[in-house]
Amino acid sequence: MPVALFKNFTEITKMRLSVSVVFSSVAGYLLGVDTIDFAVLLLLCVGGYCMVGASNVFNQIIERDLDALMERTKNRPLPSGRVAVTPAFLLATVLTIVGIAVLYVINPQTALFGAISIFMYVSLYTPLKTKTPLSVFVGAFPGAIPFMLGWVAATNDFGIEPGTLFMIQFFWQFPHFWAIGWFLYEDYQRGGFYMLPNGKRDRGTAIQIVLYCIWTVLASLIPVLGVTGKLYLTPVSGVLIAGLGVWLIYYALRLFRRKTEKAARQLMLVSVSYITLLQIIYVVDKFIR
Repeated sequence: MPVALFKNFTEITKMRLSVSVVFSSVAGYLLGVDTIDFAVLLLLCVGGYCMVGASNVFNQIIERDLDALMERTKNRPLPSGRVAVTPAFLLATVLTIVGIAVLYVINPQTALFGAISIFMYVSLYTPLKTKTPLSVFVGAFPGAIPFMLGWVAATNDFGIEPGTLFMIQFFWQFPHFWAIGWFLYEDYQRGGFYMLPNGKRDRGTAIQIVLYCIWTVLASLIPVLGVTGKLYLTPVSGVLIAGLGVWLIYYALRLFRRKTEKAARQLMLVSVSYITLLQIIYVVDKFIR
């Protein structure tokens, strides 16, 4: 693949984001599986990347004119003219078909949740972004699916365990995306996107960010109580997660006090670290206890 073509592919599928989503799915798989099947793990990675990549391509096709208005996105392949709409649509369609097919090979439930994710992201979340701040609530559903998708891929079952993984990542979406919406507020305004719950960078938005951080941490600690079936976290790991939670909430309170773009950017980075380290702790805890 020529360098320019590869660069366009990685940008239009948002490779870094897609890989982070696949990482969540892999963590969920490792939590749910008794014996690791590397063939299934490979299928999950390929299928997961295809589904997330397809969602991102469809999203950029729909938002190409708005992306051209924003500094952050004006150089993407579609608004910059490096990729035309027709080949982008064909790529998204192929990725969708391949993604669903590959996930179906794992089991039908995994394919179903993957299809629900791409449908909600493209057909509900994307158009709502220019209509209402509730778009973040809608987008939190497909955003929370990957973590639990891995468990479903491992077990072919949806129960309390993947439901808990879903809940953790669902609550986490809000402070993460509101922090992004805060420090990119002016750029989002140029594109006509409504990303903050109150529509502005104020005390009310900051309070909601703090509250959702607290709920994220509380949800993350539920497995310590032994009420989530096979998904269990030892007290030692619970203490580590609680420590991460204090770190997350500290930066949320910092944003509440300062209400600056810098504080919001720092919270966003901390939130990414939080969910990544949480997933690592969950997996390590399972395999060393």
